Amino acid sequence: MKNNSNKWLLAATLLSLGGIAQAQSAGTWMVRAGAVTVAPQVTSGDLSAPSFAGTKSDVEADTQLGGGISYMYTDNISVDLPLALPFKHKINGAGAIAGVGKIGSVEVLPMTVLVQYRFLEASAKFRPYVGLGATYVYFFNPEGSAALTALTGGTPANPTKLEVDSKFILTPQIGATLAIGDKWFVDVFYSKSKLSTKTTLSTGQTQDIALDPKSYGIAVGYKF
Repeated sequence: MKNNSNKWLLAATLLSLGGIAQAQSAGTWMVRAGAVTVAPQVTSGDLSAPSFAGTKSDVEADTQLGGGISYMYTDNISVDLPLALPFKHKINGAGAIAGVGKIGSVEVLPMTVLVQYRFLEASAKFRPYVGLGATYVYFFNPEGSAALTALTGGTPANPTKLEVDSKFILTPQIGATLAIGDKWFVDVFYSKSKLSTKTTLSTGQTQDIALDPKSYGIAVGYKF
């Protein structure tokens, strides 16, 4: 009888430890993968002279495979490293040149580190969180279109090229995780950052633009 009691006590202890190990407690690592959308909220300045008055730009949203890695530093504080494939954004004419369509494109790789505060107990099935981090927004592979070349006086032999300045910004975030098993969970998040940059054309013309992107995504994750 005593042996049976000891066995039940050992089993209960192991189950208890297993529950603790799978909670979002200090020392827990979490990985996730899903889809992330970056949607710029554009306020465009005018392209500098020589150009039509009111020559502006707009930037389309893009969705890519994304995810990240989180580490629970305490039961409530985590450090998060979001990861994603580069986003490719189409740049369209706006304002006085709204009818010309695509004038270029640029790829963007936002590199972010976040500190998050997760509410409720470590063992809670649903845990909302808030985060704040630093992001380096790296713009690369900019391409101008034939329409941009025509608008700025270039030629097929000497097309107009463009560059976009990379920037450091702050990234606030809200989100939540929902446990769907001992180890698996669903993560959703939303953030909106203030981002202003400058585009410079090979003609010497410049354009200031506020992108102020919204970012949101959903992912399935695994904790260990």
